[in-house]
Amino acid sequence: MVSRTVGAGAAALSAIVLSLLTVPAQAATPPPAPGTAAGPDATAATAPLAAPDKAELRKALRTALTQGAPGAFARVDDNGKAIHLAEGVADRGTGRAIGTGDRIRVGSVTKTFTAVVLLQLVDEGKLKLDTSVNTYLPGLLPDRRITVRHVLSHRSGLYDYANTLFAQSVQGFENVRNRVYTYRQLMDLSLAKPLTNKPGAVYSYSNANFVVAGMLIEKLTKKSVATAYQERLIKPLKLTDTYYVHPKNTIPGRYARGYMTADSSGRKIDSTRQTVSWAQSAGALVSSGKDLNTFLSALMRGELTSATQLKQMLKWTPVNSTQAYGLGLRRRDLSCGSVYGHTGTVQGYYTWAFTSKNGKRGLTAFANTSNNGTVYATMNRTLEAAFCG
Repeated sequence: MVSRTVGAGAAALSAIVLSLLTVPAQAATPPPAPGTAAGPDATAATAPLAAPDKAELRKALRTALTQGAPGAFARVDDNGKAIHLAEGVADRGTGRAIGTGDRIRVGSVTKTFTAVVLLQLVDEGKLKLDTSVNTYLPGLLPDRRITVRHVLSHRSGLYDYANTLFAQSVQGFENVRNRVYTYRQLMDLSLAKPLTNKPGAVYSYSNANFVVAGMLIEKLTKKSVATAYQERLIKPLKLTDTYYVHPKNTIPGRYARGYMTADSSGRKIDSTRQTVSWAQSAGALVSSGKDLNTFLSALMRGELTSATQLKQMLKWTPVNSTQAYGLGLRRRDLSCGSVYGHTGTVQGYYTWAFTSKNGKRGLTAFANTSNNGTVYATMNRTLEAAFCG
């Protein structure tokens, strides 16, 4: 386990975009029995992966540009060797070409970072996964049956306030672009609506879950989530492009600008400057392809938590026929087996960050657009090309 300074080892298009922002349940089904695996992960092949299909990756990136993305890239780290593919521009104003080294807003990939910190706290004896959240945050939630595990696996039933904030995607974004929320204000938005299901019953994606997770981190560490990320993950892993800049609305260093597509006109709105305060520990990190691949590789290699907690993270709840969700971690089932990581959508930014189970091959794919379901579907193809050849 990596040593740490602290602690131990989204009219129609609008509807599409809202779904991408919040990633709601798709044909959600009851979870499997505790401790079981769902889908091909349970019998994943151990044969070596085929070489990444660079031609298919390049094709996906170029297709995304024809569909409205200003730029797109894919970085594959394959057992010590890096593949860099990029098309289009990082900045429509200057015309600067996008590159795999550009810093980006990674949206919900932040959730995996947050979950790892909480699992480290479990390792340290400061938290138990099957204990009520209200034990640690008294009176916060309306149902004491909601446990830490329910929160991290999106089975709490907490309403996703993003559905309210972004019911009108562009107007909603402009309303929050420079706003700074407290965690309590975000939870008030969620708790203004009833629970969507009985705690533990089904997977139902909600950013409110990882607001709760951020509150737990700050309560148990007596430090900010920014400090927790820095001390426990960023510094030990030498993630030189990863920052939690909230409540600032800028990105340090060299970065790709984000362009959100307007619902009706198709006009591209420069959405780069934003606090992402509506997401915080659910989606406000800035990072890069190299750093995301490094982080996920370390996670799957067992370097960030104990083997016991990694096993807990890999207990799956079905999402649909090709996806499952663990604790702050997605499993995507491809033709050659399963990969692990998270997707991220924040206004102007689409990110895919996944790794093989042994952590030897990682992919970060990115397009500097959002509110564009066609680009989203195209960029999804990078997973198959990168891992299955």
